[in-house]
Amino acid sequence: MSESHKYDHLVHIKSHDELGLYELIPNVVWIFDLDKHGWWWGNPAAVSFWGLNNVKELIDKDLSGDTQGARDRTLQTFELAAKDGLTVDPWTTYPNGKPKTLLMMHRAVLLGPDKHRGIIAYINEEVNLGEQPENLLLMEAMRYTRVPATTYTFDGEPLVENPAATDAYNHLHDQPMPEGSCVFIERFADPEEGRACLARIQREEEGRWDYIMHTSAGERRHSLDIRRTRHPLNGDFLFLVVEYDFTELYDALEEVEASRARLHDIAMRDTLTGVNSLHYMQEAAKKEIAHAERHNLQLAVMFIDLDGFKSINDAFGHDVGDNVLCEVAQRVQATIRSEDMLARIGGDEFVVLLSHASCNGDTERVVTRILEVIEQPVDVAGNAIRASASIGISLYPKDGQDLEALLKAADDAMYSVKKNGKNAFACV
Repeated sequence: MSESHKYDHLVHIKSHDELGLYELIPNVVWIFDLDKHGWWWGNPAAVSFWGLNNVKELIDKDLSGDTQGARDRTLQTFELAAKDGLTVDPWTTYPNGKPKTLLMMHRAVLLGPDKHRGIIAYINEEVNLGEQPENLLLMEAMRYTRVPATTYTFDGEPLVENPAATDAYNHLHDQPMPEGSCVFIERFADPEEGRACLARIQREEEGRWDYIMHTSAGERRHSLDIRRTRHPLNGDFLFLVVEYDFTELYDALEEVEASRARLHDIAMRDTLTGVNSLHYMQEAAKKEIAHAERHNLQLAVMFIDLDGFKSINDAFGHDVGDNVLCEVAQRVQATIRSEDMLARIGGDEFVVLLSHASCNGDTERVVTRILEVIEQPVDVAGNAIRASASIGISLYPKDGQDLEALLKAADDAMYSVKKNGKNAFACV
């Protein structure tokens, strides 16, 4: 049963008695009942078209073998005709089992005492496709594919669309269109993008472009394949738009990129202290060293190792030890310049790469200040915890040509401080 309250504006044909004039029309006219999916009536030309003897045979014709796609196409035609008053589009029918492609007009009506949804079909003109299988298959593919496909005039008004396109945009059919609006543009989430796209088409451009479309399922990312074509009957220029929904793929790729960014951030940042990782310093040092080599500049590497840090962990626990490491990292970061780099390379070891600006007579001042800030007590859960550090310093290019060599030289210098009483610094 149809929801007749939705279609109060449609003509209601109560019985066959009202169709006498259609009997006199020489062209094929039939009426199809959507709610029982079968013919409700046909004129003599329609009966002859289907190779039958009388209208009863037409009404009793078994259509149980029709596909769901055929049913969907019929429903789409009814809905469009109910909205627009009349539809004109090509249909492929199979009288006597032979395909015929027809240009048909459809008008939506209500039928019988129960007001079934119905369409009056008029054969407007037979389309000469030569009954070539590839042409028929193309039309069938357009009809039944789940990919939205719409043919528009160059003003952006739809001429023919397949059921998938109707489903994708039927929410726009249910609301009044703003005055002067264009259906093609209204389908875009951003009307300005729609206008720009239509302008490209009107400049006779063809291509495949990606847009966010305002569909019945919400905003979706579609790739629009747009090609020029011609009307098969009058030769007018049209354009065909086939839409591929890649929202899920885009979202998946976006998640991959986000995951990659998170992994990159993890690789570049020490997760405990938030300062740079050794991996980040290795990458950044290549650029710094290349710059220093080109301009004959000096760099300094400081290898910092906290003294007796194991005893802090043993006495207060690893959580307290972690708090001490975080505080030390923040203090050292605040001591050096923004163009210098601090990295934690593991455990209680840190590395500072001083830029050429900080090396110009300031290396000793910077390292002395670092030792001072590390010595200041760290208040953790009411405990004033003291730490100190041994620091070894190497210089580029004197002590090494790359970060690995400079780190090894600074590490050796740091161990010399450990052997000589700790809480100090030494150069190579």
